[in-house]
Amino acid sequence: MTVAAYPARPGSKVSGPSRDAAESVTDAATLRDQALAALRRQPMTADEIAAVLHRSVLAIRPRISELVRLGSVEATAQRRPNASGRPATVWRVVPVRGQAELFA
Repeated sequence: MTVAAYPARPGSKVSGPSRDAAESVTDAATLRDQALAALRRQPMTADEIAAVLHRSVLAIRPRISELVRLGSVEATAQRRPNASGRPATVWRVVPVRGQAELFA
């Protein structure tokens, strides 16, 4: 898999198990779309998205990274505790230019 395929497809930095794992992911686009839909309802942490989607946070975090790289989501200044109690980034959908004026 080439780097150019990322974020459209899961990527890896090295060959071997990491590349094998990335190539075995078949539902990344679906999970990415589901995570984006969840964030359209409200800003959330990766743990919160995983809970809403009934998926592992380990499956969701890479999808958030892909969405960031695609320019679809961004980090907020807000932090909330994750499952381990550590501060976690709250993510939100990137506002579309002019969208705020439509709803004002």
